[in-house]
Amino acid sequence: MRLVFISLAGLICSISLTGQNASDSSAEKIIGSIIKQTGSAVVPKTVDVIKAGDPQTRVTGIVTTMFATMDVLKEAVALNCNLIIAHEPLFYNHLDETKQFANDPVFLEKKKFIDDNKLVIWRFHDYIHRIKPDAIDFGMAKKLGWEKYNPDKEFNRFLIPETTLRELLVELKRIFPKSAFNVVGVPDMKLSKVAFSAGAPGSSQHIRLLEDQSVDVVMAGEVPQWETYEYVRDAVSQNRKKAIIFLGHVTSEEPGMEYCAEWLKGFIKDLPVNFVASGPSYWTY
Repeated sequence: MRLVFISLAGLICSISLTGQNASDSSAEKIIGSIIKQTGSAVVPKTVDVIKAGDPQTRVTGIVTTMFATMDVLKEAVALNCNLIIAHEPLFYNHLDETKQFANDPVFLEKKKFIDDNKLVIWRFHDYIHRIKPDAIDFGMAKKLGWEKYNPDKEFNRFLIPETTLRELLVELKRIFPKSAFNVVGVPDMKLSKVAFSAGAPGSSQHIRLLEDQSVDVVMAGEVPQWETYEYVRDAVSQNRKKAIIFLGHVTSEEPGMEYCAEWLKGFIKDLPVNFVASGPSYWTY
């Protein structure tokens, strides 16, 4: 069983899909055009490679998503879309190493579904973060309706009308009703200065933000519980005006992949482009 991982050199091409018949283009050419549109320099050792499928497949439609889950793949097939652009890994680890899954029934069924439906799965992680502004951050700003609260146009710092931690959580729950949040902080703490840290950049980044006097609360993706959680617990015990909200990895970055579909439509004119939410990985009880 062989998975196709295509080199970056084969992806960086000079074509643009604007004004041409994109439906005649291969997955490889479309991906190359997307990378070109990011305006990024070549990322060495990028994870943004084709994870499964034939690079020469003629693309019938595109789906953007956070995770290419079984449900997302089935929805893509129903939409007649065979290029799935996912932000995160396909096969359960950062580099999609599959040797350990050679006899695993879950892996084998997913791989068979991809092969049977001639799907192409491409990861769009490193390059989407290099769009100016970072498209994942900007997607969250759009989802929250906070574009106007951004002073530096980087869309990871916001100065919002004063509220409380409790009221902010109510608003987040309204926007992300299927998500559960882990919170450290005093519910009635007043705040207006919010920093956003998507995904899982590590506790060192969270703590740098929390040390900043211009930050009241950090909205983050995830981190091991023994790290930033405990730092903020001690800060709160010391009566410091600090709080952190862990949205969950998926919730923190999925709005960026929703925005990705909108961004792609700006230059891919002759193919359907759809966003399909993978949603939170788990439910809480």
